[in-house]
Amino acid sequence: MARFSANLGFLWPDRPLLERIDAAARAGFGAIEVHWPYDVPAAAVRAACARHGLAMLGLNTVRGNRPGDFGLAAVPRREDEFAASLEQSLGYCRAAGFNAIHVMAGIVPPGESIAAATLFERHIALAADKAAADGLTILLEPLNPRDAPGYFYASIERADEIISAVGRPNVKIMFDCYHVAIMQGDVLKRLERFMARIGHVQIAAVPSRAEPDEGEIAYPTVLAALDALGYAGWVGCEYKPRGDTDAGLAWVKKLGVTL
Repeated sequence: MARFSANLGFLWPDRPLLERIDAAARAGFGAIEVHWPYDVPAAAVRAACARHGLAMLGLNTVRGNRPGDFGLAAVPRREDEFAASLEQSLGYCRAAGFNAIHVMAGIVPPGESIAAATLFERHIALAADKAAADGLTILLEPLNPRDAPGYFYASIERADEIISAVGRPNVKIMFDCYHVAIMQGDVLKRLERFMARIGHVQIAAVPSRAEPDEGEIAYPTVLAALDALGYAGWVGCEYKPRGDTDAGLAWVKKLGVTL
């Protein structure tokens, strides 16, 4: 049976992070994941989660500090900035207690895809080796080109190729059903094909990215497939609420699941 994590990058956007943690616990979530928590002291986040008994999952490396940045790991001539961002994420995970880092690749300049691919593989290997010392997982998440035009990669197959090239056991796929459906479709078959390399799953409605009770994907079927495939991880609720987050949690009852 699925265990659900509250993605606090999107849920309860009307309040600061520590209050979002409180809200996730009140709603019944057993875990949280975040995007960029770095403006909040790691010790405060750890204490808030410990108070509620919440598991702490993943966070992202920063986007960068230039207009249009959406990660740095595959962007040529930004190596020093990426190195600093990686150390920032590793340090925050150690201090707060998160267990995974989504290393954001970034927007690749036209004509530099080959250089970007070499650079990204090198940076993922570096990140994996550093993360292994703390038992952390490195997550790779392709982003669909409609939401992230020019992003380095856009398919689960490409993420799988990178994992093979890097050859580190703590590098896994972040399988975001929303992005996969927008980019490629055939979500169930891709879950089956890549399950051995999936480190985390996320859900949202397609195409709206709202609560997972509308649109093109029948999430009860997806959740049943995850059970049948033996997926033992968390399912991240990374959706953009249609309105009030708490009111929107009616999707839980509608899908016949429990948090």
